[in-house]
Amino acid sequence: MSASVGARRPFGTGPLSRVTALIYCLLVVELLILVTSVPGLVPLVLLDRHASNLPLVAACVLPLGPAVSAALYAVHHHRPDLTDLKPAAAFWRGYRTNLGSVLRIWVPSVLWLTVLAVNLAHLDAAALPGWWRVPLVVVTVLTTLWLVNALVITSLFTFRARDVARLAVHFLGRTPGVTLGNAGVLLAAAAVTVFASEALLALLGSVLILALLGTTRPMIDRVREEFTA
Repeated sequence: MSASVGARRPFGTGPLSRVTALIYCLLVVELLILVTSVPGLVPLVLLDRHASNLPLVAACVLPLGPAVSAALYAVHHHRPDLTDLKPAAAFWRGYRTNLGSVLRIWVPSVLWLTVLAVNLAHLDAAALPGWWRVPLVVVTVLTTLWLVNALVITSLFTFRARDVARLAVHFLGRTPGVTLGNAGVLLAAAAVTVFASEALLALLGSVLILALLGTTRPMIDRVREEFTA
């Protein structure tokens, strides 16, 4: 009897407690994503899905970069201990710490993607041949995948912006499983947006963050092992 009692796990460390802790973390992070992105999220949901609104869409998603970065930081540093849950503190710590570095990556990328999207939407008006869509789509996809890598690296490590850019490019080819996994997450996000709404995508934000951390785990491990002391 005494041996059985002594073998019991401490409170808050069992499987059910771990699941409960993760759900709590995701709910808190989801709420904070909505709070920090609401200045852009509300007008984004109200905008018509028309090519003329693409510059406005770009302006609306600018607050999303720091929010996603803070969420990545908070979920990555989540501790599966029901007695030591501090997801809100981790979120705000990641938000404050990474704000400047994330904006240096996020803002130029959003502007570049907007230029590509506008060109794709008005290809006929520019009197360009239809085959131009192929390289534009390829560049758009690669830029988006690069941005995902850059966001994850910036959120979890401290590097200069140019080093983040190089590492993000490096791991596009070096970890094809990560690239394919990220593409799958992005396709799922795009499908939710197209067939439902931006609002539903926002409500699934913390789940998508968890999925991204899962797909980018090999890249995160290699960055830690090879590029940090």
